[in-house]
Amino acid sequence: MSTPSAAGPPPVHRVPEAVHRRRWAILTVLMFSVLIVVLDNSILNVAVKTIASPAPTGVGATQGELEWAINSYTLVFAGLLFTAGLLGDRVGRKKVLLFGILVFGIGSGLAALSGTPGELIAWRAVMGFGAAFVMPATLAVLMNVFEREEQPKAIGIWAGSVGLGIAIGPIAGGVLLEHFWWGSIFLVNVPVVVIALIAMAVLVPESKDPEPGRIDPVGVLLSIVGLVLLVYGIIRGGELADFTAASSLLPMLGGLVLLVVFVLHEKRSDHPAIDIAHFRKPAFSAAVAAIALLFFALMGVTFFSAFYLQSVRGYSALESGLLILPLAVAQMVFAPRARLVAERFGNRAVCTGGMLLVAAGLAAFVFFDASTPLWVLELALFAQGVGMAHVTPPVTVAVMQALPREKAGSGSAINNTFRQVGGALGIAVLGSVLSTRYRGEMEGHLEHLPHEAREAAGESIEGTLAVAGKLGPQGRELIGPANDAFLSAMHLTAIGSAAVALIGALVVGLFLPGRSAAPPVPPQPAERRPEPEKEGAAGR
Repeated sequence: MSTPSAAGPPPVHRVPEAVHRRRWAILTVLMFSVLIVVLDNSILNVAVKTIASPAPTGVGATQGELEWAINSYTLVFAGLLFTAGLLGDRVGRKKVLLFGILVFGIGSGLAALSGTPGELIAWRAVMGFGAAFVMPATLAVLMNVFEREEQPKAIGIWAGSVGLGIAIGPIAGGVLLEHFWWGSIFLVNVPVVVIALIAMAVLVPESKDPEPGRIDPVGVLLSIVGLVLLVYGIIRGGELADFTAASSLLPMLGGLVLLVVFVLHEKRSDHPAIDIAHFRKPAFSAAVAAIALLFFALMGVTFFSAFYLQSVRGYSALESGLLILPLAVAQMVFAPRARLVAERFGNRAVCTGGMLLVAAGLAAFVFFDASTPLWVLELALFAQGVGMAHVTPPVTVAVMQALPREKAGSGSAINNTFRQVGGALGIAVLGSVLSTRYRGEMEGHLEHLPHEAREAAGESIEGTLAVAGKLGPQGRELIGPANDAFLSAMHLTAIGSAAVALIGALVVGLFLPGRSAAPPVPPQPAERRPEPEKEGAAGR
């Protein structure tokens, strides 16, 4: 029997002609789906102050309840991503995508009608459940409607839609909050979801793994419980600003142990949920690590930049959203073109340069204060966006093209899981650094306050400003020290963010293939194959 190497390159699996003709329309629908998920999170970031207000302006959520309104989504989303990707490969990506969007829309409508913080937290978890089925499915469908040579371009455009969501979210949130009640930031998702469902039903073809093998219930259960425990421990550690506390350390250790057991189980199973052998390839592992490190660094700076702009600089939610535009615009403009730079210089050089640019943009925050010219801030954000645009598409292509097309759901799940866990870890760890440094800087200025007021004021700059507002003229003495303490904490956090980005640059510089290592693109046949009887054959 001839070996694969002896037989030459594997046959090129062509996309059905009917699907090929409408591939760009399908990509638009997929971008629309990603946009809904990203948009919702970026809108919520500018609405936390309003939601914290007493009814009827908000729901009177405490700082902890606000954190869990965000974290309940993250916890469910990250915990189910891997399983959702596997289900897409098994039962069909279109079915999973429709299911996820529908659940997300229902959760959005219910979140808008929440009367208590507890209800909001619960419905946000439902939204996270739906989003977990959307993100892997969009990338998996993309891999099955584009030929291999067009996939880098399509992935670049797909990644650009994330930048569009980052740009539109804060602006849309600011406009909605100025004209409507707080629930409008969720209710606006419902008509968008209806349009997306109709477009998906009409345009998106079905695809799945034709030979999925037996299901691996033990592996699925281990992955869900392990990821949930790990992310919960990370979130809890960030809340407490103490990762050694039992309520943080035990879930994290338990999650890590279960994920190690998951890996060992997958290596020995004759029907694994994911082939662990892929992680033995340095390029694949480096690409996955780069995604996690990039979002670790960026989510940390996104977290503190909102407080810097609104609390220290005094800008409104809408103005802050407009000021973050350079970060988003850079991603939108450069991500679709990143493939051209990678083709010329190679993934290693492009991704290393992108990571260094992100690190430089993050490090710039070390020099920012309350009077830094806005153009300097805009330049730093633009640099981060350009850097991110030259990392995300190439490493995503590296992950997705390392797996067969029929396993696209699993590849997308791996990519998105590491992205989400990296982002959650970034917010928790860097947020903890920010909080601890701030509290330490403010301790000497809060000694004259009553115990309860001292605790609230030391929690964050928002807590200090809220207490200062209640104290009247006496409270004004706290504003200057609060700004100084926050800037000191922000500078330290920026150093941590930049250091993580530098580690990412080292990883991709050492392990991603250079230009000469890139495999040749299979030649295109002169004519496309005739249209099959069933369009569902795409990817089979």
